Amino acid sequence: MAFGVKKSFFGRLQERIEDVILMRPEIDEDMLDELEEILITSDIGMDTTMKITGKLREDIKHLKIRDPEGVKDQIKKIIRELIDKGEKHKLTEETPLIILMIGVNGGGKTTSIAKIAYKCKNKGKTVLLAAADTFRAAAGEQLEVWGNRIGVNVIKHQEGADPSAVIFDAIQSAKVKKIDVLICDTAGRLQTKKNLMAELEKMNKIIDREYPEAYRETLLVLDAATGKNAVSQVREFGEITDISGIVLTKLDGTAKGGIVITISDEFQMPVKFIGVGEGLDDLKEFEPSEFAEAIFE
Repeated sequence: MAFGVKKSFFGRLQERIEDVILMRPEIDEDMLDELEEILITSDIGMDTTMKITGKLREDIKHLKIRDPEGVKDQIKKIIRELIDKGEKHKLTEETPLIILMIGVNGGGKTTSIAKIAYKCKNKGKTVLLAAADTFRAAAGEQLEVWGNRIGVNVIKHQEGADPSAVIFDAIQSAKVKKIDVLICDTAGRLQTKKNLMAELEKMNKIIDREYPEAYRETLLVLDAATGKNAVSQVREFGEITDISGIVLTKLDGTAKGGIVITISDEFQMPVKFIGVGEGLDDLKEFEPSEFAEAIFE
């Protein structure tokens, strides 16, 4: 299975599409309507579903597709084209790099930070973590546990401290030690959006002032199991700050997988990593072609 994940990665999307296609000797409007319904109920938004099925209808006509099996191949192609954002899927290899990690609490942000740090370290890069989520109880300690586990230092202040002060100290340390990648945990209190916006603006100003030559990534961590709620989070965080990519966690359980397609299409935003398990190696670099192929494995 692509990405090393279980069949449950796509929930019942794969089986339901197969059932609709295989049970019909020819392509008809009923089959297309059923496919439409399946996509909508697989965490693919209405607008994106209409785009997929509209293109599918055009292709069936213009490419003279007669075999239902050909419909499956065409859906795969359409989905691949929708989600493929080219090189934007890749985390920049340029250094020094500062990564701001954003996302609501409980979405897997801290563990994703550890897994990205682990990947960077395994590529021979030096890594430093900044525990700038100073308002969530024990967030710094949790990040420190992960740092110790993977052999990466963590800059943290006491609970309730100014998050931007943590970023400032982390930047100074990164510059002195010539660190390749500085990964910053940030608060996930989306319900206090104005405060969070001010906090992130202040952090970005600190980075602009103290380390203007550093390359930047802002990654939004989303829990795939929350389905369409994840789309709302992309919209809400997108109003607060510029997002360079998505880290989609918990695609190893009951998540339907269609959320990847919706986010890629609706926001023209690249998915950079997907989390498929609890292990440090279970954060995979997103490959659009593999994802599209996996739907029909």
